[in-house]
Amino acid sequence: MVSIYQLSFTFITNKLEKDADNYAISQISEDQENYLSLREAEAVSYLDSIGNDPVLGYTSYNDAKTKQLNKGLDLEGGINVTLQISVKDILKGLSNNSSNPVFLQALEDADEASKNSPDTYLELFFDAFDEKKGTTTLASPDIFANKGLEEDIDFEMSDDEVKPILRRKIDESVESAFEVLRERIDGFGVTQPNIQREGNSGRIIVELPGARDVKRVLTLVSSTAQLEFWETYNPRQDQFFGFIAEANQRLAQILDPKEETEEQEPESELDSLLTDVAEDSLDLSQSQPLTDLLDFQIVGYQIARARIADTATIGEYLRMPEIRSLLPAQLKYTKFAWERPANEDVEFVGLYALKSNRLAMPAMSGDVVADAQPTFDERGRPAISLNMNVKGARDWEELTGIAYNNQTGIAIVLDEKVYCAPGVSEGPIAGGNARITGDNFTIDETSDIANVLRAGKLPAKAEVIQSEVVGPSLGQEAINSGFNSFIIAMLFVLAWMIFYYGRAGVFANVAWYSTSS
Repeated sequence: MVSIYQLSFTFITNKLEKDADNYAISQISEDQENYLSLREAEAVSYLDSIGNDPVLGYTSYNDAKTKQLNKGLDLEGGINVTLQISVKDILKGLSNNSSNPVFLQALEDADEASKNSPDTYLELFFDAFDEKKGTTTLASPDIFANKGLEEDIDFEMSDDEVKPILRRKIDESVESAFEVLRERIDGFGVTQPNIQREGNSGRIIVELPGARDVKRVLTLVSSTAQLEFWETYNPRQDQFFGFIAEANQRLAQILDPKEETEEQEPESELDSLLTDVAEDSLDLSQSQPLTDLLDFQIVGYQIARARIADTATIGEYLRMPEIRSLLPAQLKYTKFAWERPANEDVEFVGLYALKSNRLAMPAMSGDVVADAQPTFDERGRPAISLNMNVKGARDWEELTGIAYNNQTGIAIVLDEKVYCAPGVSEGPIAGGNARITGDNFTIDETSDIANVLRAGKLPAKAEVIQSEVVGPSLGQEAINSGFNSFIIAMLFVLAWMIFYYGRAGVFANVAWYSTSS
């Protein structure tokens, strides 16, 4: 009776999930584009709607899901992801983003060596540093003997003394990433996930039985959750249009320079005349590499909009030193950031100009967020509610006061994308409460974002080096293989009985068969 009770949760879960699949099939026809993913989304929505409804008077789907048997990836299928925590990013963080040329060169050499070496990145970095260092040491004040590590490293230490400290710090950072990922996955809603480190390689393996949405899972585990609050410039007040006009002219010169030859044959009078006519008929001022890619229909605090396909090119243009030097003195530290696309069907995104400083630091960082919860805005759209700690509440009141006085917006930026940039219409906001809204947010998306913000940011970038959807067919293959091996082994035993015992072996085999049947 106890066994039947325990197994009942698995039976209930399987029954309801099969009902959800059948419901999704009845709602989404095969004629629709991406019908498989639509059916999966419909099935998930169905299960969400009945998740807390009572079943057989003693459980519900959500409760049964947590108590069902752990089938694992083999029997249930799911998603398997291998992540590589960037040791390079951790080293740069420990060095306080050092610009020491020996340090930077050692990182580049370790990058190159890691492509063909089984050694860990940290050991490759040590080897590269030892080869290039000259008189430079790891404990140099501009590398690891900085304020952040002053309790562990001083400038008088030798490299051999510093290396074990760095190994420990790297291990602590990877362990921190492991715990952050564990918290995120616990909030994802997958039953009995498996997460484990792979030795000292900095790799973390994540197994999520029952998960199917690969894109959602990859976003969850690889997002650094770097939350920032920036004051925007007001495009109606500031001089960005003059800057873009100058940038067009400079880009035209950079991208299409006039080539001069050292020796040219003298032109005839007729050739000279034809050249003058051609130049007069060609309006060279029409070459506008930047403006041709931008739409200046201002929305909110955006300075322009552009096609998603063009954002990489525009970003490359705006990062050019020759172009940034054209920014007016009061705008020279401007940080340009793109709007987060609302969904995959969106063609255009907005470009924001954010107020920065020489250190490229935001007005506020996400470290001040004490809690984040999925919620709904006043129009019933999914959103994320943020509650800040005491310091955050004080800084938030100051920042909203500045934005109110300057008639500017506050951009809420997550992992380098602007999620929203509301204005402040009623003066400084006290209490430390904020909200992230966005067009076409889904309930799953707001839940995942709130989840990663609560869990905290990763100490370094997590690169997905392998991901795969594992089907439950592997479990059936394992069952079939086990059954086949049992049959083969049994036949060998029966044959050995006859070979070794002769007629007695035959009698024994017949007796065994009669008893077992």
